[in-house]
Amino acid sequence: MQPSFALAGASSRRAPGLCSPVRQRAALVAAVRSGDGAPRSLSLADDRGAATAEYAIATMAAVGFASLLVVIMRSDEVRGILTDMVRTALSFGG
Repeated sequence: MQPSFALAGASSRRAPGLCSPVRQRAALVAAVRSGDGAPRSLSLADDRGAATAEYAIATMAAVGFASLLVVIMRSDEVRGILTDMVRTALSFGG
């Protein structure tokens, strides 16, 4: 049985899908309850593969960030700054 989010007595002048947040919540609560009024569990079958896609996007973002860091770290200016920082830190201790 497909849940219906249409509300009885809703104004026909409104565009489809546009109603107040109170009516949207009431429709969602009605859709989540079974015929006898007891809450029913929602199936996550439609979300199969969503986590895998999220991991793939996060991995691609990390690869892009790592490649940007490699380009920055290869520049002579950054190498000079890091070398000076290491020399200063080693000379400060001695």
